[in-house]
Amino acid sequence: MRRFFCSTLVLMALCGRPGGVFGQNPLITDHYEISSEDPGAGERIAGDLEGRFAVYTRLFRFNPQSLAAPFRVRLIGDTAAYNGYLIEKLGESSAGALYLHYRQTERRELVINYGDGTGWERALPYQSFVQYLRSFISNPPSWIEEGFAIYFSTLSLDGGELAYVENLSWLERVKELPAVPVQDILLLDTRDRDPSLSREDYSALSWALVSFFLNSGDDEYFRSLLECFLLLSPDAGLTENSAVLADWIENWNGFKNLDRDYYSYIRARKTFPELMNEGRQAYGEGNLDTAEPSFVIARDQRPDHYAPYYYLGLIAYGRGDWVRAEQYYNTSLERGADKALVYYALGLNAAAAEQGERAAEFLRLAIDADPARYRERANALLRRLRF
Repeated sequence: MRRFFCSTLVLMALCGRPGGVFGQNPLITDHYEISSEDPGAGERIAGDLEGRFAVYTRLFRFNPQSLAAPFRVRLIGDTAAYNGYLIEKLGESSAGALYLHYRQTERRELVINYGDGTGWERALPYQSFVQYLRSFISNPPSWIEEGFAIYFSTLSLDGGELAYVENLSWLERVKELPAVPVQDILLLDTRDRDPSLSREDYSALSWALVSFFLNSGDDEYFRSLLECFLLLSPDAGLTENSAVLADWIENWNGFKNLDRDYYSYIRARKTFPELMNEGRQAYGEGNLDTAEPSFVIARDQRPDHYAPYYYLGLIAYGRGDWVRAEQYYNTSLERGADKALVYYALGLNAAAAEQGERAAEFLRLAIDADPARYRERANALLRRLRF
């Protein structure tokens, strides 16, 4: 369950030009009815949503035939109109996208601010899962709704396929919290929560429990989770659904064992700072083979952070792999690394690869970026290169 691949599904039908109101020539796919004034936007969203639907269904096994109507999605291409629509419905707006859930099936819809640049892309993964889950189970336990919505928030469309990289952004927060018994997490209610825990605390705990059930490596825990999905009632309230699942998990796993294994799992998972510190220490001791896995995992946790790429570049340089070192250094630059530091590293790398002119170019860039730090040592190297 660390990585999903799911080919984007072909749309079943295009029913004319998508309109702004449901029933006026919306775009129809296997499971979605998409209202949009922009046919291209509707088609793009449809492929993404159908791919996500397939991934969710592979895990939850809910029967699409049980749905009374397709999932409704409304694309609004203007931020002011989007905000106005949500304010009219809720009295407030929400950035990017929001699923509106009502008792009446025909009123439920996922509203997307397609005029918000790429902001909607950050909100869509979370909200699309909430729409999926609550369309089948109106009142799911909070840990399932919140935990899986976060878990799937890093499910993204990549070259026509949905790719999943585990979301560990909440791990640091979980480790900072005092120990909360698993039984309490199972009975969490984010709509009427304990004032001693913030909304973010609930989110972190819910994600952590989901991560444990999916990734602990113990088939018994994974099986008990799958059987929980079968016990969810479409018509029961949140409290009832939560209690039924908590009782089942207690009978199947036992809370004493579960608490022990859950917190052992959390302690074993390393945060980004822990991985970086571990990698730096090993690198400083000259243990490249030990340092590398720490930086690779850190990179996978936070692919937009420059630091893992820079250190992976140092490791490649230490191994004499000049090409790969330059690739890592350039990636670190793209992600915001200190320019002077990386230009100097690129200069050393090019010099080691016997590319004198390129080395000189990078060294001069390092001097320009931070003369105080790099003029003296860069010039010393330039003299050795006779530039």
